[in-house]
Amino acid sequence: MKKLIHQFMKFGVVGIIAFFIDYGLLFVLTEFGGINYLVSATISFTASVIFNYIASMRYVFTHKEDMSRRKEFVIFVVLSAIGLVINNVCMWAGVEIFGIHYMITKIGATAIVMVWNFVTRKIFLDAGDAPQQAGE
Repeated sequence: MKKLIHQFMKFGVVGIIAFFIDYGLLFVLTEFGGINYLVSATISFTASVIFNYIASMRYVFTHKEDMSRRKEFVIFVVLSAIGLVINNVCMWAGVEIFGIHYMITKIGATAIVMVWNFVTRKIFLDAGDAPQQAGE
């Protein structure tokens, strides 16, 4: 349990940095670029996923020896694409149905997607207690 908590804390640090990339880019693209919030959310989410892949697979999760990096990346992209759908549905519902400002909605959407990301990456990508260090 202690290892899981430590791993979740590392995941949280990576996630906070990814959130600022996502949130900042969403704001800049929408407010200064005049881009629709859903398009901006897709672009910003994608940019944060690139950072998140590099950081998560290096510092948070342990590489499965029996899985190629290509397969690992494909699984990561598929899980992230599902996360993007969850993100955009939350964004749309928060703004269009509930009338909540898109920047506030993004915080809730991020929390939901964060749980999705941790659980699915832990299941599909983490080697667990393998003797190897994360990212090697």
